[in-house]
Amino acid sequence: MPVQLNHTIVAARDKKVAANFLTDILGLAPPEPFGPFLAVRVDNDVTLDYLDADSVTSTHLAFLVGEDEFDEIFDRIRQRDVRYWADPGHQRPGEINTNDGGRGVYFEDPDGHNLEILTRPYGSGG
Repeated sequence: MPVQLNHTIVAARDKKVAANFLTDILGLAPPEPFGPFLAVRVDNDVTLDYLDADSVTSTHLAFLVGEDEFDEIFDRIRQRDVRYWADPGHQRPGEINTNDGGRGVYFEDPDGHNLEILTRPYGSGG
């Protein structure tokens, strides 16, 4: 069997708020309870397992999406007045990037995790 990412734990001050934010913005199925977690399943069967935590250290989660999905997600980001940037360091507010001939944008979830949607993998050319 090839090595595949199966799940990762995402710390949140309120797992329900964080998991619902992600599913709402990305247009995914509602999170499912699994033990102490709320699991958000993405289309390649990886789950992001949200866990309540007293302390949260920001992490980066990037989601590869198609062009149509990018438009839909970006519309939801703007409709909800979620701040966004063209870069991971948040130096280019209110912009998207066109790296590798695709489109990408960064935004934060309620816990400050740096989320990204992109239409082309890094280094894929353009």
